[in-house]
Amino acid sequence: TVILLSPRSENILFGMGNPLLDISAVVDKDFLDKYGLKPNDQILAEDKHKALFDEIVKKNKVEYHAGGSTQNSVKIAQWMIQKPHKVATFFGCIGKDHFGEILKKKAAEAHVDAHYYEQNEEPTGTCAACITGDNRSLVANLAAANCYKKEKHLDLDSNWELVEKAKVYYIAGFFLTVSPESILKVAKHASDNNKVFCMNLSAPFISQFFKEPLMKVMPYVDILFGNETEAATFAKEQGFETDDITEIAKKTQNLPKENKKRQRVVVFTQGKDDTVATVGEKVTMFPVLDIDQNDIVDTNGAGDAFVGGFLSELVQERSLEECIRAGHYAANVIIRRVGCTFPEKPDFH
Repeated sequence: TVILLSPRSENILFGMGNPLLDISAVVDKDFLDKYGLKPNDQILAEDKHKALFDEIVKKNKVEYHAGGSTQNSVKIAQWMIQKPHKVATFFGCIGKDHFGEILKKKAAEAHVDAHYYEQNEEPTGTCAACITGDNRSLVANLAAANCYKKEKHLDLDSNWELVEKAKVYYIAGFFLTVSPESILKVAKHASDNNKVFCMNLSAPFISQFFKEPLMKVMPYVDILFGNETEAATFAKEQGFETDDITEIAKKTQNLPKENKKRQRVVVFTQGKDDTVATVGEKVTMFPVLDIDQNDIVDTNGAGDAFVGGFLSELVQERSLEECIRAGHYAANVIIRRVGCTFPEKPDFH
């Protein structure tokens, strides 16, 4: 019998980002107002949020989950694929502390091949997930995650070999605030070797305040993810002069691109509304799975789960339609649970 290299081989998917411990609690509007938070947003913590972290851990139903956008996505991809273990590699920076140990333990339990850069200048990063109804306001205190260093970790031969083993790369836009030079090194490697590099707009503030590093990486992006709010902000910042999401997808697809062998694919999710994706020269709408409002526990991690499901089919070289269907399935599972958590096995066919 001939054993072909399975598209499900170890380390075929590479992710790099901010490993954070999610501290999740249901809060009220007064809590949001007190810290000047929008009900549905993602921001970086400022000094005025320091007390928020002390206050949220005192809430009666606080939950701790391994988080960080990219890490969530590669974990979901691994969960969707199941076997072999260590399909996904993850790089990021943590502290030498209790929260760091939790993240290591959780990554191992999820069978993700995590290689953290560990330092003791800063503690492991945290993300406060303030839940109200089916909204979540995320406040990230990057701390250690912000200390990732290309020359101290990515450039080491033993680590770079893992990058070279991969065929699909995924980095959330959030990492642009930490190490754009690391992203560029990985993106160029993917482009030069005709591999697939994926990125996410991640949050409105990335398109607004990290426009320069974002647009430096854009020519290497084969697949770009985002949600409707991020797409609108990106369009505004780029001067697209349209708020039609199909137009925005088209214009984003047509931005300059290095590797001409792959046409860029743009995928915008819109919560319960259809997902918009560029398919060749046209833009297609893909309806999400129906869900009863009462079954939605919290939407934290829905976007990450969509990407994870998508990547799980992408590494197996399935069609865009299949990738999106898997993304919708994974997101549908995650919103029925607290945080970005999942049952033992997927039920996706």
